[in-house]
Amino acid sequence: MDKRPKRRVSCSEPRRPTKAELLAARDKTVPDVIAPRLKVLFVGINPGLYSGAVRHHFARPGYRFWPALYQSGFTPRQLSPDEERALLKYGCGITNFVNRATATAAELTDKQLRAGARRLTAKVRRYHPCIVAVLGVGAYQTAFQHTRIHIGEQSEQIGNARVWVLPNPSGLNANYQLPDLVRLFRRLHAAAGRSS
Repeated sequence: MDKRPKRRVSCSEPRRPTKAELLAARDKTVPDVIAPRLKVLFVGINPGLYSGAVRHHFARPGYRFWPALYQSGFTPRQLSPDEERALLKYGCGITNFVNRATATAAELTDKQLRAGARRLTAKVRRYHPCIVAVLGVGAYQTAFQHTRIHIGEQSEQIGNARVWVLPNPSGLNANYQLPDLVRLFRRLHAAAGRSS
């Protein structure tokens, strides 16, 4: 008989996908969280397998998007990925360049990212967000074929929306730790407040 204590699972703790569910999530999509005239539309590169399996953005445990949003003032408490639709009441939304789940963003081609930029441009013209915040320097550079970009607000716009480029908040991005992300998200939050 196994005498090890059983791990208690909280009712609010989402069930983690199995390895088989993760493998089956390849090419699945995650619905946009979007509405007209948002303050900020966050743009990810594409969903990972974990997000594809649970069908929520930035869902893998350890992803720093949700704590960065909260600690920078976008939300009054830290939301979990399955509460993503609550972002709309705070004037924020989420979409991706490519809405196809892969194990890594490196699996995407430049052509797919450029097609994603065209889809994003059409979405921005339809929904009219004040600011488009791209979460990934390299993805923005490739998608829009820009050679000189920097972290923060860019000189170009998408439609009438101002464009910000921020680091990818994945835990795999060791160049930026959570305090760095919070500082950058806080600047975006201040700019979004001035936009409304």
